[in-house]
Amino acid sequence: MNTISTQLTPTLEKVIKETFNASVSSFEFQATRKEFKGDITLVVFGLLRVLKGNPVQIGETIGKELEERLQWVTGYNVVKGFLNIEISDSFFINELKQITSSKNYGRVELNDNSPSVLVEYSSPNTNKPLHLGHVRNNLLGYSVSKIIEASGSKVVKTQIINDRGIHICKSMVAWSEFGAGETPESSGLKGDKLVGNYYVLFDKKYKEEIAHLIGEGQSEEEAKANAPLFVKAQEMLRLWEAGEEEVVSLWKTMNSWVYKGFEATYNTMGVTFDSYYYESDTYLLGKDLIEDGLSRSIFYKKEDGSVWIDLSEEGLDEKLLLRSDGTAVYMTQDLGTALQRYRDNPSMTGLVYTVGNEQDYHFQVLFLILKKLGYDWAQSLFHLSYGMVDLPEGKMKSREGTVVDADDLMVEMKNTAQSIAEDLGKLDGLSLEEKSKLYQSIGLGALKYFILKVDPKKRILFDPKSSVDFAGNTGPFIQYTYARIQSILRKATDLEGAIDVSLELDSREKEIIKHLMLYPSTIQQAAKAYSPAVIANYSYDLVKLFNSFYQNVSILGEENEDVKVLRVSLSLEVAAVLKDSLNLLGIDAPVRM
Repeated sequence: MNTISTQLTPTLEKVIKETFNASVSSFEFQATRKEFKGDITLVVFGLLRVLKGNPVQIGETIGKELEERLQWVTGYNVVKGFLNIEISDSFFINELKQITSSKNYGRVELNDNSPSVLVEYSSPNTNKPLHLGHVRNNLLGYSVSKIIEASGSKVVKTQIINDRGIHICKSMVAWSEFGAGETPESSGLKGDKLVGNYYVLFDKKYKEEIAHLIGEGQSEEEAKANAPLFVKAQEMLRLWEAGEEEVVSLWKTMNSWVYKGFEATYNTMGVTFDSYYYESDTYLLGKDLIEDGLSRSIFYKKEDGSVWIDLSEEGLDEKLLLRSDGTAVYMTQDLGTALQRYRDNPSMTGLVYTVGNEQDYHFQVLFLILKKLGYDWAQSLFHLSYGMVDLPEGKMKSREGTVVDADDLMVEMKNTAQSIAEDLGKLDGLSLEEKSKLYQSIGLGALKYFILKVDPKKRILFDPKSSVDFAGNTGPFIQYTYARIQSILRKATDLEGAIDVSLELDSREKEIIKHLMLYPSTIQQAAKAYSPAVIANYSYDLVKLFNSFYQNVSILGEENEDVKVLRVSLSLEVAAVLKDSLNLLGIDAPVRM
């Protein structure tokens, strides 16, 4: 399917060549302003760099030629440097017929030659449960992966699990010191929550030790380094990297608790993964890369044995790659992970890292190091940098336990949806089980849409209650419109016959068809920008157009059978595109609400 502008372009190129003896291959179009007659507007001013003359006269000449050459161009008018072009109703009806007959409308079919893209998201630490920040990360990465796939690329949804390091050892030390053998089964807690509690406990006890040492005369810096718990965590990390059996066994046990908890959260959230990478595996490959870089003088070693790279010539600074005791840092494992992913996916044409904007510098350095190491595929790496999620009560801090837990948030969203829906009487007549499923769909739909409708680069102030609104730019409003159309379609099962192309369209019908025609290019635009917000806002605009049509034009009550067939077909396609666009956002489309 092509937009009106792409269908006009070949004829415009011929008109310019044959009438003005000039060559123009790109044209600027915009929607015709409501006060003027027309369906699309050519900006003539944009042609003046090639065509010399009066823009009004140029517009008149082009308009006349288009009207003569294209039977679906029925008229035109020129306002200053703008050519407003009128398109026949039959053109739009034929477009609707093509849309309704298209399989997977808007999507590009995959084949053996389709490019392959990896999208990384989630990438949690195994010392705490997923929180609100992870929610934006997962929803954004999952949606981007679906949009990229719809645009014509094979996608591998992946994550790197940060399952080693000093932060993991902190939870392990706290459990060893204060846990008394507690397990998820004995505590009744999800494993990720249990381990997270010990991470918070470590911070609490660590601060107490620091205060005690400062009281004995040590400086704050000395106290932080000498606190017994921190010393134990450092020693545990060293023993883990040395493969000490007891430490490794505890590490495996506590991580297994966390993985089980994560999986439950992902299932509720509705996100999936195709591959998993673990820092505990890839950091060793990262160390090999650093040895390679040292041998080629890309990196250098300081007197204390630590390994660095100097990026000052690139406008950055020196970056630590390996500590003096030989232990790895985040950059070590990220280098190893990138190489392992390429080895596992040698045909990949891109890798998208979905990571918050506080890591912008880190990825700038990572990509630069990989390029210096000589990997051509480093040119195709992209950091999908997104803004933080703020709450009215302030910033979240994991080690202090002041985070919004992802599981708790999703329960709250379901409960909020239930409360609002019951107040509005929206779900009367449904069974308790049906209502429970709907509350879940509406609550999560509200959460996902609220987060995804915002450009990824922008910060979000999250307000659960305003997100579950059945009116306005919200997920439930779009879900409700889809369900409303399903109600219409259930009553229109006896309609037969093809769409009559000779019918005269209501202006609202025409506007809906115009918007439907934009869906394929909207998917491409969203994929190129890595922005689900493009899809979300397209969906909202479609819903507004349909509701205006629904409130002002009779569908099932229309006496003319041909007009009724047209309107039901139009409703059917609006529903199909809404369902597909919601799917790209990871949102359910309930058939009843």
